[in-house]
Parts: sequence; C-alpha cells; structure tokens
Amino acid sequence: MPPHSIGSGTISFGLVSIPIKLYTATSSLGVSFNLLHAKCGNRVRQQYFCPIDSEVVERGDLVKGYEFAKDQYVRVADAELKALEGEASKVIDIEEFVPLERVDPIYFEKTYYLGPDKGGEKAYRLLAEAMAKSDRVALAKFVTRGKETLVLIRAAQGGLMLHTMYFADEVRDFGEIDKGLGAKVKEGELELAVKLLGELAADAFEPGKFTDEYRQRVLDLVNSKVEGKEIHVAAPAPERGHVIDLMEALKSSLAKQAATPKKPPAKMAGKREAAAPAKAAAKAEPAPAKRAAKR
Repeated sequence: MPPHSIGSGTISFGLVSIPIKLYTATSSLGVSFNLLHAKCGNRVRQQYFCPIDSEVVERGDLVKGYEFAKDQYVRVADAELKALEGEASKVIDIEEFVPLERVDPIYFEKTYYLGPDKGGEKAYRLLAEAMAKSDRVALAKFVTRGKETLVLIRAAQGGLMLHTMYFADEVRDFGEIDKGLGAKVKEGELELAVKLLGELAADAFEPGKFTDEYRQRVLDLVNSKVEGKEIHVAAPAPERGHVIDLMEALKSSLAKQAATPKKPPAKMAGKREAAAPAKAAAKAEPAPAKRAAKR
C-alpha cells in the first residue's frame, strides 16, 4: 500500500517555489493497553474531578488556566488564544543554509519525508541535488495550526527530509547538570577505554541490527494469554554491582570482547506475525487531555 500524504505545501527560497507533499517518516510501535475495571473487566473512561466541589466536571465546563504563582491561575479563553495565532501558511520559507554537522541533534523533534507535488518534480530534484552537493541543510520557519514551527530540511537517500525542531529556549541548559568534572581520569584508564571503544566500533549505523526485544516479549505474552496457554515468568536478571576497580573492569571487558566472535550483520526483521486478537488487545489508549497553554 503506497504511503498517504498528510499535507501539502511549498518550499520557497529566492525566487524558486517548489510544491511538495508531506509524509510521516516514523511511527511508534510500542504496545499500548486499555485500562479495565478489575471487578467486571469493562473498559473505564476518564473523568475530571473537582476536589473543592466534590463533583465530576464535564468537558464543556472546563476552561484553560495558566499558573503564574503557586495555586494561582489566570484564565485564558480559546477565542483569546485564537486571536494570537499566526496567519496559516503552507509556505516553508528557507532563511539560511548551514552545514549539517553544525546543528546539534538535541534540537531535532520529529522527521517527515518530503516528496514533489504535481509540477514540482524538476525544482525538487534541483534543490535535493544542490543541497547534497554543497553539504548544507536548510533552516526555515512556517506556521502550522496557528503556531510557528522551526524546521530543518536536508538531502538524504536521493530526496528531501524535513525535521521539526525545538526552539533554543525549549532546550535545557546542559551546564546545569553535574558532569563529574571533579573526577580525575588516569592516562592508562583513558587508553584502555579508547581501546575498548575500538573493539566495539562499527563503520556505520545499521538500524536492522537493533530490535525492540521487550515489545516482542509483551506481544508473545498477549498472544499466549489469548490462546489460553500457561504463562511462565522468567526470573529477573541479577543486578550489576558498582564498579570498584575501573582498570580491572576495563581489562576484563577487553579480554571478554577479544574472546567473543563478532556477530555478522543482522538481516532486517520481517513483518511480525501477530495474531489478530493480540492486535485488538494492543489498541492505542485514548490520548490524554491536551495540556493547558503555556502562554
């Protein structure tokens, strides 16, 4: 089944306009569960409860409030927020091109594929090949759902990808985190650590080598329950102790790594053969209520 476009727009730089279509690039495959009443087995529904009035509050009686001080709120109406929204625009206006290595991945939020819309094939190819040749990515802003979004567009796999990004004030300052700078690392320890890294090094990232084993164990558990099989729970793995002698730990790791034959690259896993009842049991939980507006 061909991918379905979730939207369309236009990339603009200089006097060039490129009509594009937007496609989701990723999807979470985590197993979700519905909450059931243990007594009767029926699915429960979420309610809002006011502890002051001791009553259940219907959604129509809720208003947004911003907490400006402890337990003090200023009310904001939906109409007031609507009036502050930017003018909806499908134009992704490129502001500058920068080297990809100068963009910290911490700013990346979500990834989309971009494909050319009708009549935009040649301009799309021109931008993709020019960006690939120059080793630069594009930074742009556009308005979606009334809010400004920072995005990065890059050439990849013969086409263009779009990454939504966090703004600078949305990324926490790493300087506030203790990085253990007071600890002194010995030269011999550093050399052994670098050697161990070399033993575990690979020439490229191969996503197919890594699988979500926990998710598969959960699906196996669900399938077994659906089929009425007896469940055997494995004993938990023993906890690892804290490292006492760092040099000995590094030497032992190197010796173990040298004695372990390297595994050949794993093949991409095929489609999971999950039973239909298991899929029904893993339906997504209803999305929680939207958070109150920050501003």
